[in-house]
Amino acid sequence: MSTDQVSSTPATTDTPAPEARPAGRRFNRQGGPGDNRGPRRDGGGPRRDRREAAAPKGDGPEMVEKIVFINRCAKVVKGGRRFSFSAIAVVGDQKGNIGVGLGKANEVPDAIRKSTEHAKKRLVNVKLKGDTIPHEVFGTFDGGKVLLKPAVPGTGLIAGGGVRAVLEAAGIKNVLTKSMGSKNHIAVVNATIAALRQLRLADDYTALRKA
Repeated sequence: MSTDQVSSTPATTDTPAPEARPAGRRFNRQGGPGDNRGPRRDGGGPRRDRREAAAPKGDGPEMVEKIVFINRCAKVVKGGRRFSFSAIAVVGDQKGNIGVGLGKANEVPDAIRKSTEHAKKRLVNVKLKGDTIPHEVFGTFDGGKVLLKPAVPGTGLIAGGGVRAVLEAAGIKNVLTKSMGSKNHIAVVNATIAALRQLRLADDYTALRKA
């Protein structure tokens, strides 16, 4: 009785063996040419790197940015509502340079960015006496009315809302304030700027008399 001979050599096929996959998944975070995924959610990538490389670094004074108010506006259309946003920003170096800007966009980050850029283009210099103001001033803008009075060290910043944001960005630490009239944020902020621009030091009046 004969027995079948079974070959121990495995059968060869023309199908190539699959490539071994790495242990962990590797992602191309920069989005290469063969990547079908969209851009990074955090905004990173080559375009962001180019923008950061082109931007100047650290030559100017450090600016303090404060967002005073963000308003939402809804427009009713046939398909529903369309929202837009406006932001009021205050920018200052806490050394007497202060600016106020207004920005509008369909998204909150864009509105904040526009308002900040607008404020940096409208910087004005105000006269300070140490960490307070030289004398009492009264500023008006539209319906907003703001009264500012100097205070002794230790008093603190007695203010609120848009007035406080402007004074903090300007570098004032001891002052008494009173907001009278309209409570509109744009009116109050611009009234505070109008009051600060009226400030004069004793040397300024001396120079005027000599002239």
